[in-house]
Amino acid sequence: MVLFGGTGDLVMRKLLPALYHQHRDGQMADDARIVGVARTDVTREEYVATAEKHCAEYLGADFDQKVWAGFARRLAYQRVDAQNAAHFADLARLLDEHAGRVRVYYLSTAPSLFTITCENLSNAGLVTPNSRVVLEKPLGHDLESSQQINDAVGKYFGEQQIYRIDHYLGKEAVQNLLALRFGNALFEPLWRREWVRDVQITVAEQLGVEARGEFYDKTGALRDMVQNHLLQLLCIVAMEPPSSIDSNAVRDEKLKVLRALKPFTPNDVATKTVRGQYRAGASGGQPVPGYLDEKGIPASSGTETFVAIKAEIDTWRWAGVPFFLRTGKRMQEKLAEIVINFRDVPHSIFGLPAGQGLNRLVIRMQPEESMKLYLLAKQPGDAMNLGQVNLNLDFEESFKTRRLEAYERLLMDAVRGRLTLFVRRDEQEAAWRWVEPIIEAWEQSTDKPKTYTAGTWGPAASSALLSRDGLSWHEEA
Repeated sequence: MVLFGGTGDLVMRKLLPALYHQHRDGQMADDARIVGVARTDVTREEYVATAEKHCAEYLGADFDQKVWAGFARRLAYQRVDAQNAAHFADLARLLDEHAGRVRVYYLSTAPSLFTITCENLSNAGLVTPNSRVVLEKPLGHDLESSQQINDAVGKYFGEQQIYRIDHYLGKEAVQNLLALRFGNALFEPLWRREWVRDVQITVAEQLGVEARGEFYDKTGALRDMVQNHLLQLLCIVAMEPPSSIDSNAVRDEKLKVLRALKPFTPNDVATKTVRGQYRAGASGGQPVPGYLDEKGIPASSGTETFVAIKAEIDTWRWAGVPFFLRTGKRMQEKLAEIVINFRDVPHSIFGLPAGQGLNRLVIRMQPEESMKLYLLAKQPGDAMNLGQVNLNLDFEESFKTRRLEAYERLLMDAVRGRLTLFVRRDEQEAAWRWVEPIIEAWEQSTDKPKTYTAGTWGPAASSALLSRDGLSWHEEA
């Protein structure tokens, strides 16, 4: 596995710890090797020392010095400037020791380097039928740029060799959503417009832009989160049952959902989307600056740090069911969840008010992964008073095994050639086609994003978006 951007934050914080776990759990072949690649001129020993420092920090109690010693023997380092073809000859000499092996090239770099990296890999003879390339988001900033990158990478790697990664698809809770829907007879009859009132998908972050201000200001929440993470989660919720768990069978059904999303008109953008930008407030009990005060952000920036959207799917299964998407930075808490709100019973013999949505399924992906089904039950006492209870599907308690982190699963799927949890080109382009009218309408508008105080749940217009349908965002009791 060759990790381009090998000294970067993603490699140190996520990829190497994930690979450490796989090494510890015996999931890697004895002679498997991991090569960090970056422009930094350091020795292998210096690279391993840096990796150890970061892994010890991020792994915490999971870090074991003896395990690390074995893992470190797998590590190598090669200085490579992606734009310097001569450096790839050095990489080829290093990899020649493992000729004929599966090679996974993980491009944890700026998307602007994807094309030249793949070209130089090919020219150095490093692209073989056993080669795979993993592409990190964002893949372009619109449909056209995405197509250009895909075309360029596609000159050197076949579609079956390209792994467009969305780490949310690797989360255990998302995997269990597939199992829940398609492995049980209980939910499938209810998973349709007759019984589902609305669906809410939230991915909220407490962090601001941190050191990524210059990058983020050119991207924004819509491109950074909605076009990929949230739409992929929507597809998992809304897809029809695939014929099998085969990668193309699953991805065919996701593509159908993306193509069935109701397109946005300029008027729809005005009434069914909300964009916001955080101002100074507090997070974790500490004061934090507003977006316009962050390093690298122009004082006149209109980039959104919050998005809420009412999406609709024009199919028999989902016609009339609103799908509400919400994501933002500097929110009240770190949270990623999918909420399925079921309709009320046709007639309540208990005198319960209508529209309460008291039956719901909540699939939570962060901060902890869980799945809860909310039901009504009689409260203790003489009177027939009902109260809400939940069935907590506790996977840790049931299976008594450690759950894989998303990157652990996805990295090993790339090694093993499993494409099911990666995004196919036509999926990605369908997602861009759906969000582009929103991007264009916002760019043409003279309105600024609505402000919200850091440490809250976003602008008031986000709540108003649901209240027009007599609904509200789910809040954990």
